[in-house]
Amino acid sequence: MKAKEFNFANRISYSDIEPYEIVRRLSDCTIEVRAMDATFDPSAKDEFNKSFIPGGFLGNFDNDLQKWIFSRNTENQVHRLRKHKDGAYYGSMGKFVLSDEPYKKYDYNF
Repeated sequence: MKAKEFNFANRISYSDIEPYEIVRRLSDCTIEVRAMDATFDPSAKDEFNKSFIPGGFLGNFDNDLQKWIFSRNTENQVHRLRKHKDGAYYGSMGKFVLSDEPYKKYDYNF
């Protein structure tokens, strides 16, 4: 049975996630990815800003209300990733998880 082929790899960085597109498959264990541009969806800004709750150092936002618009950017650098035993891909940029869609999350609570 052939493994499912994904089109995107999302970089996991502590509580943030950044979208990358897979540009080339070199083998079953090696891929090349390029960062995608992500812009906060203007239609979601009001609802996101209303989710602010004062407290802590400054306050907290409901990060689940984030909506992003993604676009390819062929000017971004290509990075090579290799699959590890845990199923994730790693490269000089850290850990990546493959996905059907690009995903971005910025933790505004830090």
